[in-house]
Amino acid sequence: MTGNTTLRQLGFSDYEARAYMALVRGGLMNGYELAKAAGVPRANVYAVLERLVERGAARSADSASGQRYAATPPDLLIERLNRGYTAKLAAARDELEAMAAPADFGYVWNLRGYEALLEQARELIDGAQGSLLFGIQPSEAAPLAGAMEAAEARGVAVTTLCMQACVTECGGCHGDLHRCFVQPAAGHRALLVVADDARLLAAEISSDDQAFAIRTDERLIVELAAAYIRQSISMAALAGDLEGRFDELLSTATRATLSKLDPAGDFIGSLRRLAHGPDAAQ
Repeated sequence: MTGNTTLRQLGFSDYEARAYMALVRGGLMNGYELAKAAGVPRANVYAVLERLVERGAARSADSASGQRYAATPPDLLIERLNRGYTAKLAAARDELEAMAAPADFGYVWNLRGYEALLEQARELIDGAQGSLLFGIQPSEAAPLAGAMEAAEARGVAVTTLCMQACVTECGGCHGDLHRCFVQPAAGHRALLVVADDARLLAAEISSDDQAFAIRTDERLIVELAAAYIRQSISMAALAGDLEGRFDELLSTATRATLSKLDPAGDFIGSLRRLAHGPDAAQ
């Protein structure tokens, strides 16, 4: 992408973009020199320069040979543009939020595509203010590691359930890390991101990186996902402490009830696999 195209995407006209790029390359110029260097008609060049000066992209100076112009250094220009756009976006957000009618129920968005999934995950992570809960596997931890680390650095409480129970750290997970074996559907991976106990991204990802996900702030769905992460961690911790004492601590009736509720019909075995991985002894 050329600088000219980039500037036009930032709101510069074609002539303004050409003129600014010519000033960056050529240094101090008068209007005639700039018109020639930028390919801007001489009849238009001073109006173009005036607009560049107004928006802070150029500066003018008087000299013995007449008025001359210089480009605002690119880093200063980008900083100025960033401040301006940030202020406009904040004003637009406040105005639109003031207009919006309160929703009776939260939204549920369906998403498809792996890159769209990662983009939404980063957006949720970047917007978190107080807490983040993750149910994640190494394939997704790696591309999200930077966003997770940045959230932790700004004071967000990060709790991560490594659903693959990695024996060796992959380096992608951050925060309060718990390795618990949570078996997704065969040939699939799962990703859960809960931000501030108020927003959820939940995804199923196939072995060839085809992804289907939902993003929602519907309270009940968010609470269920957050409880799944917290309870998986809690059950694994209890299983580790109670190993070898299940017969002593649980009555036959309680074990039978729990096993009926377990999809595999073996609650104690499921606890052991959660705490110790898929090869845990029965």
